[in-house]
Amino acid sequence: MALQSPFFGKRETETPAARTIPPTQAGRIGPLTATPPTPAATVAPPETPAAVPTKDKDARPGADSLLKVGPLIHLKGVEITDCDTLFVEGTVEATMDSRVMEIAPPGRFKGAAEIDIAEIHGHFEGTLTVRDRLVIHPTGRVTGTVRYGKISIAEGGQLSGDVGLLATPSSRAGSTAT
Repeated sequence: MALQSPFFGKRETETPAARTIPPTQAGRIGPLTATPPTPAATVAPPETPAAVPTKDKDARPGADSLLKVGPLIHLKGVEITDCDTLFVEGTVEATMDSRVMEIAPPGRFKGAAEIDIAEIHGHFEGTLTVRDRLVIHPTGRVTGTVRYGKISIAEGGQLSGDVGLLATPSSRAGSTAT
């Protein structure tokens, strides 16, 4: 067996023959051995992992795509594209255009976002454009430039900065210059 000092130290290796994997164990997880199994102990073929239950729509091209940023993750300096749903429990510093964004209570988003529906339980700081519905929950806090179609703020939720109603499509059509 190879001896390795911790943290990227130089390896002491054995002969290459000791590292070969018998064909009957190629798909098996466990210690590597140079001796094949005895005839009495046959190894079953590797099993495929249990399938995760999915909805029928997930099998089609163009199915909903989800990006989940866990509680200890810090995602910084990116542009998030082709993401239907962003779920933030950690910290995200980015720009994005998406359908749905949910920021959980420990989560933070800093940057610019254009979203159809935003549910804020955590903190958002930056430029937020919500085309349809913005929901700020009791633990939610939104600061910056905010434009929305509809808004709901629960008791305890905070909203501050340059806040305004998003122009409706009919009023935008009348004000476009040619």
